[in-house]
Amino acid sequence: MRVTRTLLALSPLFAAIAPAYAVEAALPLWEAGIFGGTAVTPAYPGAGERSTRTLALPYLIYRGKVLRADRSGVGARLLDTERLDFDIGFALSLPARSSDVPARRGMPDLGTLLEFGPRLKIKLAEPTQHSRLGLELPLRAVIEARGGLRRQGATFEPRLVYALQGDRQAWHLDASLGAVLGNGGINDYLYGVSAAFATPERPAYAAKSGLMLTRLGLGGSYRLQRDWRVFAFLRYDNYTGAANRASPLLRQNSGTSAGIGLMWTWQRSDRQARGPDD
Repeated sequence: MRVTRTLLALSPLFAAIAPAYAVEAALPLWEAGIFGGTAVTPAYPGAGERSTRTLALPYLIYRGKVLRADRSGVGARLLDTERLDFDIGFALSLPARSSDVPARRGMPDLGTLLEFGPRLKIKLAEPTQHSRLGLELPLRAVIEARGGLRRQGATFEPRLVYALQGDRQAWHLDASLGAVLGNGGINDYLYGVSAAFATPERPAYAAKSGLMLTRLGLGGSYRLQRDWRVFAFLRYDNYTGAANRASPLLRQNSGTSAGIGLMWTWQRSDRQARGPDD
């Protein structure tokens, strides 16, 4: 089954625009333009169905010393040193209609999830002038936006990131290896089945906290012209060690996601984000 939607956010594609640990360079304080792309992903982590998701929206990147809006999300940077970066930010996860997923048919839809919380980024090594190895440690509360706002647990997503950037930022590649862990709230939201929604094919199941998945990712971009950049990502998730592998809603041992997109910069500031006055 393939489901096509226009979305408010497509974070895996947007994350491929720039590496998580970009080599320090003179970048505009702000950029504005249009971002568009298509991605094919599981309907939710561990689902047997896939969704084709398409997006075309204006974008704004702001690289302030404290307030920032970039590929990592929207938030406030509280600490920025040579080796450490600590911020508080937001992220969005995509909804899924239960009517589109046979395993969830008759159950409530999965709504848009707003994730909010602190993240520590640690630079572990800089093998060359144009590459970095770093560790990211984000801890986020998860809030569902569907007929109001409801707290749906919390996640912790440690990951190693290796970023490589070409001369004059013409291209970049980044590879990451990590895991996603969730408390009982978010795991029950995704994988729990209450008695009210149990069927002979979908027995009741009480989810528990623990590992949700392990993840291997690859992303990159290439500058076609000064104002045009193409980008893509490929991601592999493995669920074999998941704490809720026995859930009737977790149908796969693994899942892959892929996407490609195009970014056009309409305007950019003359002032640089990194300079003596910043």
